[in-house]
Amino acid sequence: MDDKIPDRNSIERLSLELSKLLDNKKFDSEDDLKRFLDNIDLNKDIPNIPEKNTTDMAQEIIYDAWEAESRKERIILAKKALSVSPDCVDAYNLLAEEAAMTIQEAKDYYSKGIEAGRRFLGEEIFKEDYGHFWGYVPSRPYMRSKAGLMECLWELGKHDEAIGHAHEMLRLNISDNRGIRYILIRYLLELGRYDELEEFMNRGDYRDDCAAEWVYANALLAFIRNGNSRTAQEQLGVALGYNKYVPDYLAGKKAVPDILPDRVTMGGEDEAYCYAWTFKKSWGKVPGAISWLKEKTGI
Repeated sequence: MDDKIPDRNSIERLSLELSKLLDNKKFDSEDDLKRFLDNIDLNKDIPNIPEKNTTDMAQEIIYDAWEAESRKERIILAKKALSVSPDCVDAYNLLAEEAAMTIQEAKDYYSKGIEAGRRFLGEEIFKEDYGHFWGYVPSRPYMRSKAGLMECLWELGKHDEAIGHAHEMLRLNISDNRGIRYILIRYLLELGRYDELEEFMNRGDYRDDCAAEWVYANALLAFIRNGNSRTAQEQLGVALGYNKYVPDYLAGKKAVPDILPDRVTMGGEDEAYCYAWTFKKSWGKVPGAISWLKEKTGI
């Protein structure tokens, strides 16, 4: 038996094809939908989905490009996808990642991806599916373009624009499958925009978040506001309860590995050193924060 776990690209390809299969079907209840899905033959039904448009066909080329072994082949396939459909958003995303020689060039590709995404999706969807964009699979390439553009803008020093894109992505997709909220936390901490960060974190959308990025941001904000107060100590205690390894890496007791993993274990040491690699600069900007962390954790 082959127990290989399918990669995210394969899962998304299947999800897109399933969404196409369901597009023109109506179900009287969730039970009817479940029965339909339970009876789908993935080998028979999925490959024979009718009425694929040129953008669907271009996206198929991109799925193949993501699996290609060489950078040269990926670029060739991305350009082929655009020759099939100029509205293939992920072709621009791939070129931004593989073909761009500068951040400005990558930014231009991502900008073209956003324009193509809005053409392909149509303006109405930005009203209808507002808040749940990632759940609609055809909108994911647009969200990838927007995330790429956000990070390019940040690197180019256009911080307000980058933060604006982060907030917009969170409005488009409240469930935040891509973890944009953690990038926004880093941006605001690095800029010292603590009031804005506190307002965002108190909004309630992610109040139960237990990721290191969230709980340690709460601890740092409490220290910034009140110094070595009971509130700050309580928030640090909460953070330590979720991941006890973070202080060792923030304080430099342990070195962050040269190669970071693609995925982390919640509460694990890998989450801790990835957090430290990303947020050590933010903690270092706050006078006394690292010393306080050492004192309270006995490092």
